[in-house]
Amino acid sequence: MSNNGNTVLGIFAGTAVGAVLGILFAPDKGSVTRQRIADEAASKRDLMAEKATELRDSLGNTISSHKENLDHQVESIVSNASYKAEDVITTLEAKLKDLKAKNKNLQKKA
Repeated sequence: MSNNGNTVLGIFAGTAVGAVLGILFAPDKGSVTRQRIADEAASKRDLMAEKATELRDSLGNTISSHKENLDHQVESIVSNASYKAEDVITTLEAKLKDLKAKNKNLQKKA
């Protein structure tokens, strides 16, 4: 994402510099040139604001998507751990039952 942002920023900066230089070297009156520079600057400012909003929205969507994916993975891990814990408990209960039976038999013999 950062690389795309830098590329977009570089393109806009280059375009702005080129437009300003083109206007400055054009054979117009000073007031016309200043107005053209102001108009270009306002246009580029609006375009940059729009692109910044798009980038923010795109970044927000990406973060949201990754968060949902992470939530799903955590839920899956917790679910798997729960099933494994249940298996361990069942196995331990069966072993305890066997040990109690063996202990009972040993107590009867003694």
